[in-house]
Amino acid sequence: MSRSLAHPVVKPAPATDPSEEAFVAPPGLVRMPVQRSVAGAALDRADDWLADEVPVAMVFNGISHAVMMASPLDLEDFALGFALSEGIVASADELRDVEARPAACQTPGSPPAWEVHIELSPRRLEGLKRRRRTLAGRTGCGICGIESLQALELLPPSLPAADWLDRVDPALLAQVIPQLPSFQPLNLQAGAVHVAAWADLAGGLRWAREDVGRHNALDKLIGVLARQGLLGAPGVVLMSSRASHELVAKCARVGLQALATVSAPTALGVQAAQAAGLRLWGLCRPPRAVLYTPAG
Repeated sequence: MSRSLAHPVVKPAPATDPSEEAFVAPPGLVRMPVQRSVAGAALDRADDWLADEVPVAMVFNGISHAVMMASPLDLEDFALGFALSEGIVASADELRDVEARPAACQTPGSPPAWEVHIELSPRRLEGLKRRRRTLAGRTGCGICGIESLQALELLPPSLPAADWLDRVDPALLAQVIPQLPSFQPLNLQAGAVHVAAWADLAGGLRWAREDVGRHNALDKLIGVLARQGLLGAPGVVLMSSRASHELVAKCARVGLQALATVSAPTALGVQAAQAAGLRLWGLCRPPRAVLYTPAG
């Protein structure tokens, strides 16, 4: 399985002046000219780093299944997490190969685009064809392109009981939430980028992935957790976004049983978490945190 775009989580260097030539932008950033004004002063020309956003086509056994707008990094993790959280595969072993490469159909002067080619087992490919939906994904919507309301599954499957969920408490969240900025190198330079991270019950933030889309960031995290054998392990998913029903459903489908978000959840997100038995915390801004799915 190709993982040429995957990278370990590293803490970023201190904030760098975008005008400094010594700063080398990681994948996911684009340098563009801007004009700045501070306190009504005259506009000052400068360069700035912006978050990159490109079309990424998910191609299963040569069949294009979905096109998502995403940050162009960790695309193999993205493909694996997407396949798992969308129910296309039940385990990472059902993906025989994953390779990310620039799209072959690009024309000169057009924005860059990527394709992720995924080889499925024949049995899984038949299942994909039966439930296939073509969607043009956007960074703010998790159900774009679905064919009908009848095809929309609002409530996720129930999770098995876990005796460790009470350990995902305010003390743990107060320990792990402040670690999030240290694992957001793209957002540090450009803003506009979400992070999805996973922390163990000892308070260690173990893995994190960034993307312009919160759903994409979670899929990337699911992908790396699957490769590490950590799906279903005691721990909590942390996200810089709100908790929508789609994020809750993705967690539930792959066995992630605790989710904590910096912003508030939606009402449907809470209902989905209650139906699944997922422990959901929101507005996690230490010392504050709100538990939306209390035990019992």
